[in-house]
Amino acid sequence: MQEILKKLLSNKYSVKDKALRDLDDKEMKFIKKYQTVEDSWIHQKLEDKVPEKLQEKLDVAFHKAFELVFEKGTGVIEKSYHRQDYEQTYQVNAYASKLKQNKKAMQTFSKEASKSRTKNLVISSIEGIGLGVLGIGIPDIPIFTGMMLKSIYEIALSYGFSYEEEEERLFILKVIEVALLHGEGLIQGNKILNEWIENGVSFDENQMMKQMTSTAKALSKEMLYMRFLQGIPIVGIVGGIADTVYLRKITAYTQLKYKRRFLKTSDVMKYY
Repeated sequence: MQEILKKLLSNKYSVKDKALRDLDDKEMKFIKKYQTVEDSWIHQKLEDKVPEKLQEKLDVAFHKAFELVFEKGTGVIEKSYHRQDYEQTYQVNAYASKLKQNKKAMQTFSKEASKSRTKNLVISSIEGIGLGVLGIGIPDIPIFTGMMLKSIYEIALSYGFSYEEEEERLFILKVIEVALLHGEGLIQGNKILNEWIENGVSFDENQMMKQMTSTAKALSKEMLYMRFLQGIPIVGIVGGIADTVYLRKITAYTQLKYKRRFLKTSDVMKYY
């Protein structure tokens, strides 16, 4: 009887190990894909045409957008989805997973996160193209930021995590920044996030402000040329489409990080 029990427990633990190995592979694929980046022909064409102070304006705009959402906008964002539905769905999935303790049960959390992510990408595409037609660039940054955080919040809820605490906001800002980095910065940033997942996030006000600045700079640097294009009527469609491209990248990485947190910290899958 003891041997059978040991074997069963061993199999369950191997499922968790396999899930984490698969996650490691997906993270490495993400890093390999975005570690190096070459300037596109659009960047080359626009390099001399983008105003010198545009990136500085974007830095400020993204920073203010984060401050606005964190201080006053979370409640507004929550009106665009039913938080209680996400929390109830998580509880149902958690209860089922505790009973079944198998790979299929574990995948239900990822499916919920992917479903909300796909929905938000469609909405972002429609909004981005519409604003691009009108030639609205920098003024739409609060809208893009709100959609980005909405997508991240829904992913977090799908895995059983909240987003109101300062530590959570710090984690979210770091995830966004790292998703947009390249080279050694991406490798080290991913390592730091995995350490935070293992050991917890230590929060202080200075660190929060520094991280908000770093994240705003990462966004403005990556989206500089597309934001310039988005400010030109009709041509701005290209910039609008780019919003969805960046949102796809950020949310893909976000889902990897929240799945890792789920596997590492949730007691739902403690037998995996």
